[in-house]
Amino acid sequence: MLDVGADIRADARDLLQYALMGASYARTGLALARPRVGLLNVGTEDNKGRPELREAHALISQNAEDHDFTFVGFVEGGDIPGTKADVIITDGFTGNVALKTGEGTASLIGLLLREAFKFSPLSRLAQVLAITSLQRLRKRIDPRRVNGGVFLGLNGTVVKSHGSADALGISAAVKLAVDLAQSQFSQNLAARLASVDAIPHDAPTTEQETE
Repeated sequence: MLDVGADIRADARDLLQYALMGASYARTGLALARPRVGLLNVGTEDNKGRPELREAHALISQNAEDHDFTFVGFVEGGDIPGTKADVIITDGFTGNVALKTGEGTASLIGLLLREAFKFSPLSRLAQVLAITSLQRLRKRIDPRRVNGGVFLGLNGTVVKSHGSADALGISAAVKLAVDLAQSQFSQNLAARLASVDAIPHDAPTTEQETE
């Protein structure tokens, strides 16, 4: 998901750039040949949201095919942890609130789960019986294995590790940075973003053409 706090405001062209950057990263960092991109909104209907969101919807739709990604249209907050989109774009203010809400919810669920297993001798026994499944779940959602936030749009490869990361987390961040550098990700991304600069600022979108 991008942006998650670097820039709290974004107009339609910014959101288009986020879509191109997110799709490029998904191809390189997540090995997705044709990423699915969604635009976060308060509803999935085409007439929902602020004017800049509707304008961004039109711009992204027009550029999706040329940049090898599938635009799934508007998505809602409930789609962030779902499977509807591989990349979700929004302004940094909304993205940061969504990110912190997700982190808080995950922490709360972990706390409630630990309390549930300590409730009675029978629940403690259930925890022992489920230890293999719990370890598999813990490994799958372990943030250390996906540590590293990528700063997209810079003249180089920058991966920020979490401040509390241990050796495993730092190793994952370094590996990601190496993979991005070896794939010439920054150069390829710059070329894609240059195509956005070539779009005239007064170029009509589909929505504007039908009004």
